[in-house]
Amino acid sequence: MSSPIKSIAVMTSGGDAPGMNAAIRAVVRASLSYGVKVYGIRRGYEGMIEGDIFPMESHSVSNIIQRGGTILKSARSDRFRTLEGRELAYAQLKKHSIDAVVAIGGDGTFTGAVQFNKEHDIPFVGIPGTIDCDLYGTDYTLGFDTAVNTAVEAIDRIRDTADSHDRLFFVEVMGRDAGFIALYSGIAGGAEATLIPESKTDENALMDMLGKGWERKKTSMIVVVAEGDEIGGAYQIAEKVKAKFNHYDIRVSVLGHMQRGGSPSCLDRVLGSRMGVASVEALLAGRVQIMIGIVNNHIHYTSFEKAIKHNQDIDMNLLRLGEILSS
Repeated sequence: MSSPIKSIAVMTSGGDAPGMNAAIRAVVRASLSYGVKVYGIRRGYEGMIEGDIFPMESHSVSNIIQRGGTILKSARSDRFRTLEGRELAYAQLKKHSIDAVVAIGGDGTFTGAVQFNKEHDIPFVGIPGTIDCDLYGTDYTLGFDTAVNTAVEAIDRIRDTADSHDRLFFVEVMGRDAGFIALYSGIAGGAEATLIPESKTDENALMDMLGKGWERKKTSMIVVVAEGDEIGGAYQIAEKVKAKFNHYDIRVSVLGHMQRGGSPSCLDRVLGSRMGVASVEALLAGRVQIMIGIVNNHIHYTSFEKAIKHNQDIDMNLLRLGEILSS
């Protein structure tokens, strides 16, 4: 495969997600397989500005595919938002003779890549790494499957204690702007209700459902809440329910950042591996300023501009499915 690209750098940026290490590993080994030099950039755009760039070999990524987090670390960078910061980053890339960059991250990462390439001639290709699964142009993002499985495992454990003590639990999962984790974990965990930011929560319907549940002597229930639901997080909603139904023994569990960590699932390891190799092959084939995605189990290319301007749509049929199964 003939290409003007002789060296590629890989970085992770934004929130960490399980499967990032699998993608890093794939980028490194695919680059070497094609005779291309490969570099790692620590701490995302901030590390790029500071020149925290180092050569990588095959052994650099040994024994990492099963690890959560990212061996390249991640950081937010206010400096990269400035013209001066991007000038410094460009100078560091040129200093290390880097021809292209594979950026693993989410919306903010790709927004930075778009701005950078309006000013400089080093192309980027992106790999969607975010547990929220909210990027347009891919069925799944790195980390989503692992995060959902973590949430489901927690809900299963909470269900045990809810049943033992006849309690109503409100379980808050991550997803400030997207309810994918809540929706999938709610269905898989058999939640009585799932509240997500994409669907306006009908407080009266929620209260009615809880009231009918009590009448049927269903004394233990679970409501899954995405942290971005418009009527508040799990604590605020629990307070409203408690004010109306003081006979319920109510508890709140916020899963928080435990959903980000842990060993990636098989799906996320395979996803990271496929996307990592595809990102290198895309660059060598002259495909740039794109995000690598998986659509209908095939590699799919979406421009950065489209990926960051559109959101992945929630399948409302899944929300309806959850309502049917909880009745």
